[in-house]
Amino acid sequence: MHILRALLIAFAFATPAVTQDNPGATAQAAADRLRAASSQLQTAKSARDRVKALTSTVQAFETGLDAMREGLRLASTRENVLSRQLAARDGEVAELLGVLQTISRAPAPVLLAHPDGPAGAVRSGMLVAEMTPALTARANALRRDVEEMALLRSLQETATNELRTALMGVQDARAALSQAMADRKDLPKMFVEDPVRTAILISSTKTLDAFAGGLSKITTSEALGPLPDIGTLKGSLPLPVEGVVLRRAGEADASGIKRPGILVAARPRSLVTTPTTATIRYHGPLLDLGNVVILEPQANLLFVLTGLETLYGEIGQVLPAGFPVGLMGGNTAQLDQISSQGSEGAGNTRSETLYIDVRENNNSVDPLSWFKASKE
Repeated sequence: MHILRALLIAFAFATPAVTQDNPGATAQAAADRLRAASSQLQTAKSARDRVKALTSTVQAFETGLDAMREGLRLASTRENVLSRQLAARDGEVAELLGVLQTISRAPAPVLLAHPDGPAGAVRSGMLVAEMTPALTARANALRRDVEEMALLRSLQETATNELRTALMGVQDARAALSQAMADRKDLPKMFVEDPVRTAILISSTKTLDAFAGGLSKITTSEALGPLPDIGTLKGSLPLPVEGVVLRRAGEADASGIKRPGILVAARPRSLVTTPTTATIRYHGPLLDLGNVVILEPQANLLFVLTGLETLYGEIGQVLPAGFPVGLMGGNTAQLDQISSQGSEGAGNTRSETLYIDVRENNNSVDPLSWFKASKE
């Protein structure tokens, strides 16, 4: 009876494990990205085109930090699953060990004796022989689970040092980028702003529509020819900020208000860049919208961005694709916050929002007709 019970336990243990993502590899890859970004920062500071190099470095840090958050989340989730599985099997393992110890302590003649005689003894021997591979396989699986738990815990401890270095690095990179933008004076200018006319336009308009429609009044001369048509890029432009669409054009918000643009959720202090070559038609505070950036990639087409905290560039400048125009607001997550997010789940780490309005011939159109984006 004891041997039969041990056999049932062994086969219960021998169920195949569920295949899962490899959180260790994910976190390790994220750590490699962060180390690469740290090395890239030193080169970027001395690069000939510091703005371009530092923009790439900031984005590398942001991508690495995102990957590390996901790696820690997966590692924590996997560790919790393993802990529950091992805890649930404690009783079965203890009972199985007790059975095996009883068998090992019994004298050989007793083991050979069986109530059903020699035939029963043979059958019992066959059961034990069949049970041994299953027990061995399950023991190996349990050992792998324990080793994986130890590896995950070690990995999470190691990730703390990587995160600390990366958080300092991304702050340094953003500060260096801000200085590089202030030092850069060689960007071409499409026009020269007239501050007086700009102030008059701001004071005389009550809506974003009216302001966008009057933008031509703040220019004094067009020094360059028109930018090339970007119609072939329609529907494939990257979002100005790394994020996900929270609300599409025409969808009502919590107050029931519908707006023609889209709302993108981004992480605090995320870098905002031009999706394509464009002229800065306006940037600065406007109405009750906070800071507003209006980009003109071609004649009669405007990309209106609201929700930035830090602004780069000057009105009238022509910026190449992927060039920084500012940073989102909010406070960068600290080390303990990222660790907490990893242990408790992804959480609401995209706490900042960028509103994007696209205007063609002074009429709002769905921004997703121009941008390629995903929605959570």
